[in-house]
Amino acid sequence: MKTTQTLFFISLLIGVFAIGEVSAQYGYGSPYGYGSRSLYGRGRTAIPQAGPVDNQKEETPPTAEEIVDEQMPSITEALELDPFEQAVVRTTLVQSVQQRIELQILQLEPLKMKSEVEKIKRRQDAELKAGLSEEKFNAFMELQENRFKATKKKKRKKNKKNKD
Repeated sequence: MKTTQTLFFISLLIGVFAIGEVSAQYGYGSPYGYGSRSLYGRGRTAIPQAGPVDNQKEETPPTAEEIVDEQMPSITEALELDPFEQAVVRTTLVQSVQQRIELQILQLEPLKMKSEVEKIKRRQDAELKAGLSEEKFNAFMELQENRFKATKKKKRKKNKKNKD
């Protein structure tokens, strides 16, 4: 009888000490995944994970200088401007573009916006006419008109394609 009690006691001790190892194999004591982990889904933890790091900078709209700098090479090439004329055209265009950007920020009512844009255009034309020769000024005006017509034609073609 003593040997059976001793064997029972030893096996009970082994069982108590081994329960930690056995439960670790099944995930916090439940062989079917119903333990504390299952509250958060399979393989998830209660610790929130950081989202993906966005290394991209917020895109800022281009400044007036950047917009004019992009257009200047084609304007210079088309009109064959000398350095003085380039400076006149660049300065005038930068001022006009900056004023148009400021108008967009103000978000005026449509009629007032239209009249302000027309004022800016008249001032720009007057400055360019004073700084350029008559021939180059007319060529600039023609170049400006052709660009707008080309974009309108492209938009019309896109609209036709979308309707089909």
